[in-house]
Amino acid sequence: MSLTLSRRDLARLITRVENSERGAQDALSALYADTGRARVIGVTGAPGTGKSTLVSEMARVYRQRPDHPLVAIVAVDPSSPFSGGAILGDRIRMRDLAGDSGVFIRSMASRGALGGIATATSDVVDVLDASGFDIIIIETVGAGQLEVDVARIAQTVIVVESPGAGDEVQAVKAGILEIADIIAVNKADRDGVNQTISALQSALDIAPPSFHTHHQRPGLPPPPVHQPSGDAVAWQTCIVKVSALNKEGVGDLLDAIDQHQAYLHASGEGEYRRLQHVHSNVEARLRDLLLRAAMQRLSRADFEAILSAVSQRNLHPAVAAQKVLDSLQL
Repeated sequence: MSLTLSRRDLARLITRVENSERGAQDALSALYADTGRARVIGVTGAPGTGKSTLVSEMARVYRQRPDHPLVAIVAVDPSSPFSGGAILGDRIRMRDLAGDSGVFIRSMASRGALGGIATATSDVVDVLDASGFDIIIIETVGAGQLEVDVARIAQTVIVVESPGAGDEVQAVKAGILEIADIIAVNKADRDGVNQTISALQSALDIAPPSFHTHHQRPGLPPPPVHQPSGDAVAWQTCIVKVSALNKEGVGDLLDAIDQHQAYLHASGEGEYRRLQHVHSNVEARLRDLLLRAAMQRLSRADFEAILSAVSQRNLHPAVAAQKVLDSLQL
């Protein structure tokens, strides 16, 4: 499959989408019918676990497959507090892929967005999907508990851990293992890898797997999708040992991704996740539109008066929010 846009035009369109420039929404609407074909993989985990190295190696191994799939990487970096731009520069760390025309790498600034996912990430994934990429890998900031938002975009979520740092305990505390379809224990050549795997397996054994749990969220009602049939078996989160730096075990990780994708299709879970993403996506955009409309209706002086009342504890934040909403006269 070939790209529908040149690399330069693709990069320019993504920039327009990120910056919400004029015409970006029209472009997104025009290409939306051509989305939904790519395999979207989320890679998350604590800083220092080697996510960027692993993602780079995943892309390299994917490209070596007989069908030579086109691979796009969206690396969501923390933002500079001064410029708002990405500051880690994953494209520098993934320079080994620079010579492969079948790999496209884009660093995005989180710009303070919660969940480790920039607010425009979903739109950027749509652009890449419609442009002909077969595999889209989203690497998140690695901020801990707030990483769960990756589960609302990706079809398969990989949580990366590494031995010897006690990260598995922090992962259990933060609940990040609840979003994992696959756990990749990277740097498996280090001492303590077996103890790490044992601790992670014990954590997984505490809560039996069940359908849909880590993709549900409060807000909109659940999507209108039938639950899997009674004879369907829930996905068992698996643990895969890899050493991305030594180029070991990544093929096994991609095989596990293939198995999970097959499960999503056979069980109906994939359709549920797709609709759950649609619900959360529309809900987030509706929230932004309502806030923007309310702020346009409310004068700056009135809004500052409401904030002052809250600051002086004369008004509860929930009542203040309702006052802002009432300005819309819905």
